[in-house]
Amino acid sequence: MRVENIEYTLNGTTHIGTLAVDESRSGRRPAVLVCHEGPGITDVTRDKAKRLAEAGYVAFALDYHGGAAVMNGLQETIARLGPLMQDPDATRALGRAGLNVLLAQPETDPSKVAAIGYCFGGTMVLELARAGEDLKAVVGFHSGLATTRPDDAKNVKGKVLVCIGTEDPLIPADQRTAFEHEMRTAGVDWRMNLYGGAAHSFTNPQAALVGVPGIAYHAPTDARSWAAMIDLFDEVFGSH
Repeated sequence: MRVENIEYTLNGTTHIGTLAVDESRSGRRPAVLVCHEGPGITDVTRDKAKRLAEAGYVAFALDYHGGAAVMNGLQETIARLGPLMQDPDATRALGRAGLNVLLAQPETDPSKVAAIGYCFGGTMVLELARAGEDLKAVVGFHSGLATTRPDDAKNVKGKVLVCIGTEDPLIPADQRTAFEHEMRTAGVDWRMNLYGGAAHSFTNPQAALVGVPGIAYHAPTDARSWAAMIDLFDEVFGSH
């Protein structure tokens, strides 16, 4: 397993992402862009990339804050993400910069690329799909579903999966309904998995450290949502 940090720049800011590749395999293979949760790229995110590499994918965990920074608490995270939530162009540019790093890897098969994201990282991969990036699959885990440009869903080229906890206060039922309408109107091949008893950040074993009600790890949903992602990848990529 080769795991290395890669620096890249966007608008003068240096970003530091993590690439994971299983070097025991040869040739090009499907590749997955991994977009971290709102606070920043952490070992939790890097572990997701390593796990994907172990499963036979090239995986690159991007850094959308820059400098591999991790926000200090919820208020700093909200202050950072607030403007991005209203600026899909900036969000897409951050995602595209990471995607370009993934596509530049010699092991990447550019015809077999997916993107997954957690929390705002899930919002980011959905915006990449709305921007028309050539992604065969897009998966959002406890991802924000809202967008200021729902009409752009007509540009989605791949299949979409979002995994949402029913007890997530950040993604209420009306946001799920609006997303359903957006996907249906655009004719997207999409699916939404709802997990009972799961709150926000259900994939992060350290979620409870935030100390905020409605943000908590949920091991059964973590396992089930990962299996749903792999099932979608098997569908779009086949054996590899």
